[in-house]
Amino acid sequence: MNSQQPNNPLHGITLEMILTQLVEHYGWEEMGRVVNIRSFNNDPSIKSSLKFLRKTPWARKKVEDLYLRYTKRFGNKHHS
Repeated sequence: MNSQQPNNPLHGITLEMILTQLVEHYGWEEMGRVVNIRSFNNDPSIKSSLKFLRKTPWARKKVEDLYLRYTKRFGNKHHS
């Protein structure tokens, strides 16, 4: 497998950046509707969500796909 990802639109973007930006835009309630996981629906936090997403590939993929749709629609607005 090729370890480099020159055409990966998520290259250089951390999961924390993705999650923070999505929560700022959509809010936890909408995030929980789109990706139905406990860490989005019950006492949500960035920390608990990151821990779960890092261990759960299918959920991480859904969040990354949502982020890609978001950036396609609204542009890539990285927060500092």
